[in-house]
Amino acid sequence: MKRPSLHEEATVLDVAVRPLVESDLPVADHVMRLAFGTFVGLPEPTSFMGDADFVHTRWRANPDAAFAALVGGRFGGSNFATRWGSVGFFGPLSIHPDLWDRGVGKRLMEPVLDCFEQWGTQQAGLFTFSHSTKHVALYQSFGFWPRFLTAIMSKPVAATAPDIAWTVFSDVPIVEREDMLTACGGLTDSVHEGLDVSAEIRAVAQQNLGDTLLLWDDGELAGLAVCHCGTGSEAGGGACYIKFGVVRSGPSAARDFNALLGACETMAARKGLARLVAGCNLARAEAYDCMRKHGFRTDLQGVAMQRHNHPGYNRPGVYLIDDWR
Repeated sequence: MKRPSLHEEATVLDVAVRPLVESDLPVADHVMRLAFGTFVGLPEPTSFMGDADFVHTRWRANPDAAFAALVGGRFGGSNFATRWGSVGFFGPLSIHPDLWDRGVGKRLMEPVLDCFEQWGTQQAGLFTFSHSTKHVALYQSFGFWPRFLTAIMSKPVAATAPDIAWTVFSDVPIVEREDMLTACGGLTDSVHEGLDVSAEIRAVAQQNLGDTLLLWDDGELAGLAVCHCGTGSEAGGGACYIKFGVVRSGPSAARDFNALLGACETMAARKGLARLVAGCNLARAEAYDCMRKHGFRTDLQGVAMQRHNHPGYNRPGVYLIDDWR
C-alpha cells in the first residue's frame, strides 16, 4: 500500500511539536532550504543559501529554543527562537512545501511564544517577505505588526581599508572574557535597555564561526560587531556577515559607526573575504544612510514585524546593524 504524502497526512493527523534534536539537523536543514528555495522560485530549491548554515549554528547556540513539527511521525518543519537579553526574535521558520497552508506554521509559533514569555522578552520581532500577504497575515494573528523594511546590504571588500583602533574577542585571554562580555552588555544596554548579545558572541567563539570585533576610543569600548565568516557560518563562502553591530549612542555615534564599518571591512580583507554583508532596518535612518555612504547596496529586503507594534530599538538615532533573519 502506498504511504500517504505529507500533505495527505496533514489532513487526517494532528501535528506534534517537540524540541529539535541533533539527529534532526540534516533533515531540518534540507527542509529549510527546500522551503525557502521553492518560495523564491529557484530552479534547484535546495541550493538556497549555498554553503551558508542557519540550522546547525542556531541549534548549537541554544538547543532548548529549537523546535520540530512532526506529521504522522515524519519531519515537517522547524523553528528557532533567539534571545538577545530583553530582545527576542525567531526564524527561520520553515515548513515542507507539501504542508504549506495546513496550519503547521501556527503550531511552530506556539513554543516560540512560550520562550518569549519565559524569557520576559520586552521586544519581540521577526523578518519576513514584505511582498507575501500570507506570511504577514500569519504573524499578525500572533500580534506581530509590519513596520519598516529591513535592507540586507552588501559591498565588495576593499583591500586597502583604513586601519582603525580595534581588537577581536578571540584575542581576549580566557580568564578575561567574562569581564569583556559584561562590558559588551553594558554597551548594548546603553542603546536599548536589557539588550545583550553575549550569547551570540559566545556562539561565534565556541563554534568557530568568525569573530567579534571590538572598537575602542581612548581605552573605552565604543562599539562591537558579531561577524560570521565564510563557509559553514551564516555568511557563506567568501563573505563576512555582520550579524549584529552597534556603537554607543551619543554625539560621537555617527563617527564611531563609520569607524565600525571600516574596521569590519579591514577584518574581512585580512581574512581574504570578498564581500561584506549586513542588514539594517530603515527606521534606523541615520545608520542606513551611513551604510549607503560607505558603499553598501541593497541585495534584498523584507519587513520587520514587531509584537504589539512596539518600535523597540528600530528607531531614529540608533546606530545598529541586524536583520532578524
